[in-house]
Amino acid sequence: MFLIDTHVLLWLLSETDKLSSTAKRILQKENLCVSMASLWEIAIKQSNGKLELPFSPEELYSICIERDISVKQILPIHLNQLRNLPKIHNDPFDRLIICQSIVERIPILTHDGKIPLYSVETVW
Repeated sequence: MFLIDTHVLLWLLSETDKLSSTAKRILQKENLCVSMASLWEIAIKQSNGKLELPFSPEELYSICIERDISVKQILPIHLNQLRNLPKIHNDPFDRLIICQSIVERIPILTHDGKIPLYSVETVW
C-alpha cells in the first residue's frame, strides 16, 4: 500500500507526464490510498481560485473510489502524532499526510523534497 500525496493525485488524473517512471509503475501495480487532507486541500485551492479542475471534491472522491484508491480519514491518533511532529514542513496538509504515514506505516509516493526529512518511507 502506498499513500499518494496531493500532487501525485492531481498528476495521476491529468498530467501523467510529470510522474516518475517509478511512480507510474507503483500507480499501476500497487494498492493505493489518498488522505482526506488531500481532498480538503484541493477543495480549498478550488475555492480561492488557485486550482481549476473539471470536477468537484465530491466527484474527485468518487473518482478515487472508482479507481480503487481508498480514502484515508483523519483520525484522532493522526492528530496526536501531529502535536509532536517536528516543524520541518510548513504545509498543514502535507503534515497530516506525514502523520498518517507514520502512524499507519504506509510509504508516501511523493516528489516533495521535505517529506523525506521525516522518519517516513518515501518513493519517487
